[in-house]
Amino acid sequence: MAPFSLVPREEKFFSEFVALSEQLRTGARALKQMVAGDSPDMGKADTIKEIEHVCDELTRQIIDRLNRTFVTPLDREDIHALAISLDDVMDAIDGAAAVLRLYKIENVRAGARRLVDIVVDATDRLCEALTALEKRQGVMELLVRINQLEREADRVHQDAIVALFDDEKDPIKVIKWKEILDFLEAATDRCEDVANVIEAIVVKHA
Repeated sequence: MAPFSLVPREEKFFSEFVALSEQLRTGARALKQMVAGDSPDMGKADTIKEIEHVCDELTRQIIDRLNRTFVTPLDREDIHALAISLDDVMDAIDGAAAVLRLYKIENVRAGARRLVDIVVDATDRLCEALTALEKRQGVMELLVRINQLEREADRVHQDAIVALFDDEKDPIKVIKWKEILDFLEAATDRCEDVANVIEAIVVKHA
Protein backbone atom coordinates (compact mmCIF):
# COMPACT_ATOMS: atom_id res chain seq x y z
CA MET A 1 0.00 0.00 0.00
CA ALA A 2 1.30 3.46 -0.90
CA PRO A 3 2.19 5.65 2.07
CA PHE A 4 -0.53 8.14 3.06
CA SER A 5 0.36 11.83 2.87
CA LEU A 6 -1.58 14.83 4.09
CA VAL A 7 0.12 16.86 1.35
CA PRO A 8 -1.13 15.89 -2.14
CA ARG A 9 1.50 14.98 -4.70
CA GLU A 10 1.68 16.82 -8.00
CA GLU A 11 1.11 14.11 -10.60
CA LYS A 12 1.03 16.38 -13.65
CA PHE A 13 4.71 15.71 -14.26
CA PHE A 14 3.83 12.41 -15.95
CA SER A 15 1.53 14.04 -18.51
CA GLU A 16 4.10 16.78 -19.11
CA PHE A 17 6.79 14.20 -19.84
CA VAL A 18 4.46 12.48 -22.30
CA ALA A 19 3.72 15.83 -23.98
CA LEU A 20 7.45 16.53 -24.29
CA SER A 21 8.14 13.08 -25.74
CA GLU A 22 5.34 13.56 -28.27
CA GLN A 23 7.09 16.71 -29.48
CA LEU A 24 10.30 14.70 -29.91
CA ARG A 25 8.40 12.17 -32.00
CA THR A 26 6.95 14.95 -34.13
CA GLY A 27 10.39 16.48 -34.58
CA ALA A 28 11.92 13.15 -35.57
CA ARG A 29 9.20 12.56 -38.16
CA ALA A 30 9.73 16.05 -39.57
CA LEU A 31 13.41 15.18 -39.94
CA LYS A 32 12.43 11.98 -41.75
CA GLN A 33 10.29 14.03 -44.13
CA MET A 34 13.23 16.38 -44.62
CA VAL A 35 15.49 13.59 -45.91
CA ALA A 36 12.83 11.48 -47.65
CA GLY A 37 13.64 12.71 -51.15
CA ASP A 38 16.89 12.72 -53.08
CA SER A 39 17.35 16.37 -52.05
CA PRO A 40 16.54 17.60 -48.52
CA ASP A 41 13.32 19.55 -47.98
CA MET A 42 15.01 22.57 -46.41
CA GLY A 43 11.71 24.06 -45.28
CA LYS A 44 11.43 21.30 -42.67
CA ALA A 45 14.37 22.85 -40.81
CA ASP A 46 12.08 25.74 -39.83
CA THR A 47 9.40 23.29 -38.68
CA ILE A 48 11.94 21.44 -36.57
CA LYS A 49 13.25 24.69 -35.08
CA GLU A 50 9.70 25.61 -34.03
CA ILE A 51 9.30 22.21 -32.37
CA GLU A 52 12.64 22.74 -30.61
CA HIS A 53 11.31 26.02 -29.19
CA VAL A 54 8.18 24.22 -27.96
CA CYS A 55 10.38 21.62 -26.24
CA ASP A 56 12.40 24.36 -24.58
CA GLU A 57 9.20 25.89 -23.22
CA LEU A 58 7.84 22.55 -22.00
CA THR A 59 11.14 21.83 -20.28
CA ARG A 60 11.06 25.25 -18.63
CA GLN A 61 7.52 24.61 -17.42
CA ILE A 62 8.48 21.25 -15.91
CA ILE A 63 11.43 22.73 -14.05
CA ASP A 64 9.35 25.67 -12.89
CA ARG A 65 6.68 23.29 -11.59
CA LEU A 66 9.39 21.26 -9.88
CA ASN A 67 10.65 24.36 -8.09
CA ARG A 68 7.12 25.19 -6.91
CA THR A 69 6.04 21.68 -5.85
CA PHE A 70 6.55 20.45 -2.31
CA VAL A 71 5.72 16.75 -2.78
CA THR A 72 6.68 15.17 -6.12
CA PRO A 73 5.77 11.72 -7.49
CA LEU A 74 9.42 11.02 -8.33
CA ASP A 75 12.68 12.18 -6.77
CA ARG A 76 13.36 15.78 -7.64
CA GLU A 77 16.72 15.04 -9.23
CA ASP A 78 15.11 12.37 -11.45
CA ILE A 79 12.42 14.78 -12.67
CA HIS A 80 15.07 17.36 -13.49
CA ALA A 81 17.34 14.82 -15.23
CA LEU A 82 14.47 13.41 -17.28
CA ALA A 83 13.33 16.84 -18.46
CA ILE A 84 16.83 17.92 -19.47
CA SER A 85 17.67 14.63 -21.20
CA LEU A 86 14.44 14.77 -23.24
CA ASP A 87 15.23 18.31 -24.33
CA ASP A 88 18.73 17.16 -25.37
CA VAL A 89 17.18 14.71 -27.85
CA MET A 90 15.35 17.54 -29.59
CA ASP A 91 18.50 19.67 -29.60
CA ALA A 92 20.33 16.90 -31.49
CA ILE A 93 17.49 16.52 -34.00
CA ASP A 94 17.44 20.29 -34.53
CA GLY A 95 21.22 20.32 -34.90
CA ALA A 96 21.10 17.72 -37.66
CA ALA A 97 18.41 19.65 -39.55
CA ALA A 98 20.30 22.92 -39.10
CA VAL A 99 23.57 21.64 -40.55
CA LEU A 100 21.79 19.99 -43.47
CA ARG A 101 20.49 23.42 -44.41
CA LEU A 102 23.62 25.34 -43.40
CA TYR A 103 25.81 23.20 -45.65
CA LYS A 104 23.29 23.35 -48.52
CA ILE A 105 23.30 19.58 -48.92
CA GLU A 106 21.99 18.62 -52.35
CA ASN A 107 21.74 14.84 -52.11
CA VAL A 108 20.90 12.71 -49.07
CA ARG A 109 23.21 9.78 -48.36
CA ALA A 110 21.62 6.41 -47.63
CA GLY A 111 23.39 6.08 -44.28
CA ALA A 112 21.90 9.37 -43.08
CA ARG A 113 18.42 8.28 -44.09
CA ARG A 114 18.83 5.02 -42.18
CA LEU A 115 20.03 6.87 -39.07
CA VAL A 116 16.97 9.11 -39.23
CA ASP A 117 14.76 6.01 -39.37
CA ILE A 118 16.42 4.80 -36.16
CA VAL A 119 15.87 8.18 -34.50
CA VAL A 120 12.18 7.98 -35.39
CA ASP A 121 11.92 4.45 -33.99
CA ALA A 122 13.73 5.45 -30.78
CA THR A 123 11.52 8.48 -30.16
CA ASP A 124 8.43 6.34 -30.73
CA ARG A 125 9.64 3.92 -28.05
CA LEU A 126 10.45 6.80 -25.69
CA CYS A 127 6.93 8.13 -26.06
CA GLU A 128 5.50 4.70 -25.29
CA ALA A 129 7.82 4.26 -22.29
CA LEU A 130 6.87 7.60 -20.77
CA THR A 131 3.18 6.88 -21.33
CA ALA A 132 3.66 3.64 -19.37
CA LEU A 133 5.91 5.15 -16.68
CA GLU A 134 3.22 6.26 -14.22
CA LYS A 135 1.89 2.69 -13.87
CA ARG A 136 5.38 1.15 -14.25
CA GLN A 137 4.00 -1.49 -16.62
CA GLY A 138 5.85 -2.64 -19.74
CA VAL A 139 8.48 0.07 -19.43
CA MET A 140 11.62 -2.06 -19.26
CA GLU A 141 10.91 -3.89 -22.52
CA LEU A 142 10.69 -0.54 -24.32
CA LEU A 143 13.96 0.61 -22.76
CA VAL A 144 15.70 -2.54 -23.94
CA ARG A 145 14.52 -1.77 -27.47
CA ILE A 146 15.89 1.78 -27.25
CA ASN A 147 19.27 0.41 -26.17
CA GLN A 148 19.20 -2.02 -29.10
CA LEU A 149 18.43 0.85 -31.47
CA GLU A 150 21.37 2.86 -30.13
CA ARG A 151 23.72 -0.05 -30.80
CA GLU A 152 22.26 -0.43 -34.29
CA ALA A 153 22.82 3.29 -34.87
CA ASP A 154 26.47 2.89 -33.88
CA ARG A 155 26.90 0.24 -36.56
CA VAL A 156 25.04 2.25 -39.20
CA HIS A 157 27.06 5.35 -38.33
CA GLN A 158 30.34 3.45 -38.63
CA ASP A 159 29.34 1.95 -41.97
CA ALA A 160 28.18 5.35 -43.21
CA ILE A 161 31.52 6.95 -42.30
CA VAL A 162 33.43 4.19 -44.08
CA ALA A 163 31.26 4.62 -47.19
CA LEU A 164 31.71 8.38 -47.01
CA PHE A 165 35.49 8.15 -47.07
CA ASP A 166 35.39 5.49 -49.79
CA ASP A 167 32.94 7.31 -52.08
CA GLU A 168 33.53 11.03 -51.59
CA LYS A 169 36.66 12.63 -53.02
CA ASP A 170 35.85 16.22 -52.09
CA PRO A 171 37.34 16.81 -48.60
CA ILE A 172 34.91 19.65 -47.86
CA LYS A 173 31.94 17.38 -48.53
CA VAL A 174 33.53 14.73 -46.32
CA ILE A 175 33.78 17.21 -43.45
CA LYS A 176 30.19 18.38 -43.92
CA TRP A 177 28.72 14.91 -44.10
CA LYS A 178 30.71 13.58 -41.17
CA GLU A 179 29.27 16.34 -38.98
CA ILE A 180 25.73 15.56 -40.16
CA LEU A 181 26.18 11.85 -39.50
CA ASP A 182 27.63 12.62 -36.06
CA PHE A 183 24.58 14.74 -35.16
CA LEU A 184 22.24 11.93 -36.21
CA GLU A 185 24.16 9.34 -34.22
CA ALA A 186 24.20 11.73 -31.26
CA ALA A 187 20.40 11.89 -31.37
CA THR A 188 20.25 8.13 -30.76
CA ASP A 189 22.78 8.51 -27.94
CA ARG A 190 20.56 11.12 -26.33
CA CYS A 191 17.57 8.75 -26.63
CA GLU A 192 19.59 6.14 -24.78
CA ASP A 193 20.41 8.74 -22.11
CA VAL A 194 16.67 9.25 -21.57
CA ALA A 195 16.17 5.48 -21.40
CA ASN A 196 18.88 5.23 -18.74
CA VAL A 197 17.17 7.90 -16.62
CA ILE A 198 13.82 6.13 -16.95
CA GLU A 199 15.40 2.79 -16.04
CA ALA A 200 16.92 4.29 -12.90
CA ILE A 201 13.50 5.65 -11.93
CA VAL A 202 11.78 2.29 -12.48
CA VAL A 203 14.41 0.39 -10.49
CA LYS A 204 14.27 2.93 -7.66
CA HIS A 205 10.48 2.69 -7.39
CA ALA A 206 10.13 -1.04 -8.01
